[in-house]
Amino acid sequence: MFRVKPLPPLDPQPESDEPIIKIRSLNVWYGERQILGDINLDIPRNRITAIIGPSGCGKSTLIRCLNRMNDLIPEAKIEGQVLFNGQNIYAPDVDVTELRRRIGMVFQKPNPFPKSIYENIAWGLRIRGFKGNLDEVVERSLKQAALWDEVKDKLHSSALNLSGGQQQRLCIARALAVGSEVLLLDEPASALDPIATLKIEELLRELSRSYTIVIVTHNIQQAARISHYTAVIMWDENRVGRLVEYGLTREVFTNPKDKRTEDYITGRFG
Repeated sequence: MFRVKPLPPLDPQPESDEPIIKIRSLNVWYGERQILGDINLDIPRNRITAIIGPSGCGKSTLIRCLNRMNDLIPEAKIEGQVLFNGQNIYAPDVDVTELRRRIGMVFQKPNPFPKSIYENIAWGLRIRGFKGNLDEVVERSLKQAALWDEVKDKLHSSALNLSGGQQQRLCIARALAVGSEVLLLDEPASALDPIATLKIEELLRELSRSYTIVIVTHNIQQAARISHYTAVIMWDENRVGRLVEYGLTREVFTNPKDKRTEDYITGRFG
């Protein structure tokens, strides 16, 4: 039976890391309302970057810019650049379907397909014309998501029968199966109990050895526990979300440079 235990220490945090994503002068509007203003941010490869800040300040909007999910909102307007491995993902010749394969997203509420556990993993590969061994990919992906031992005897049962925490790990496995290099997670543990939350946190820490992870969280302690870097988004006087601080998590939490950051992480904000 899984027992709650402390997370192991983070790997040593270097003073600098190679960025896989570079955000430059990013501005976002929904209709007439500006949501984000002049965001500049480098997201390092194979690290966990947490994005924190008060509700409604644009954190989810920001990560939705990283794989063009905001394209699905008709009134959204985006200016600036998001460079993924040096390529501007907003260039007109970008294949958005391929982009979303490489930069996968896991939402706040688990959203497994109404199919078997096996087909949840295999479906994306099938529609891409995958010709390899599906069984091997399904098993590898479920093992990467720390779910294989729990579901290996019921792969053909409905994924909807899994617990919330298992469904969320299945959604992570689904992204890994199609070859995502970056995982965007929007409050992935907000609906989970403490034990399921800890399993997600342990999983993300392990995955960060091979994948880049960007997580939006309202849980300040969670950001401090699992992230290597932390970005703090706050409103300005016009209620536009702006980056007020970014750096190594240990520095942001122990020696914040901006008074607003200190007030937020100590609970004095507002």
